[in-house]
Amino acid sequence: MKFSVVTIFPDMIRNFIGFGLIKRAIENDLIDVNVYDLRDYSRDKHKKVDDRPFGGGAGMVMMAQPLFDAVEEIKKKSNARVILLSAYGKILNQKKVKELSNDEHLILVCGRYEGVDQRFIDSVVDEEISIGEYVLMGGEVAAEVLIESVSRMIEGVVGNKESIEKEIYYEKRNYSFPQYTQPREFRGMKVPDVLLSGNHKEIEEWRYKNRKKGGNNE
Repeated sequence: MKFSVVTIFPDMIRNFIGFGLIKRAIENDLIDVNVYDLRDYSRDKHKKVDDRPFGGGAGMVMMAQPLFDAVEEIKKKSNARVILLSAYGKILNQKKVKELSNDEHLILVCGRYEGVDQRFIDSVVDEEISIGEYVLMGGEVAAEVLIESVSRMIEGVVGNKESIEKEIYYEKRNYSFPQYTQPREFRGMKVPDVLLSGNHKEIEEWRYKNRKKGGNNE
């Protein structure tokens, strides 16, 4: 699985991929993350990548030219699905995460400022994705969320296949349940006896009765 990230803050992504399971997955060649500095594709002597919107309005808009050039160069190496991380995109959920994990290569464009020149969206972007019904300062954090959520669906990244299977199983029912670990008693609070019983049927029934509703996985 390959991710190509286009951003004006490449160090945000480079720092993110330098830790934890993502770092290990890269070292084990399970995923590949390449970071592209959008300013490298600017034809302006000051490396400008944004300008005022036609028709007026607050803020600046990311220019089409650097975005076109960056994505076209990446696509010379391999074709890929182009995703714009945007506050106006479809909300990312587990169904979409699983769908994206079947792609071989994703190009993630991190939006910034007040928006992106519509000509780039119309001509190049395959879909816009948001990670929630709120506005961030840019798409870098959203790109990191997408990379992490999609990567854990790749075989070998998490390492515990049972954990992924459990998530898929309970995702269908759209709930999670309370979890406990050692010690059995902490500050007077005890682990429910049923979880120590070894009776898997009773445990599953208890988990269902004590389920916690999740988000919208439609």
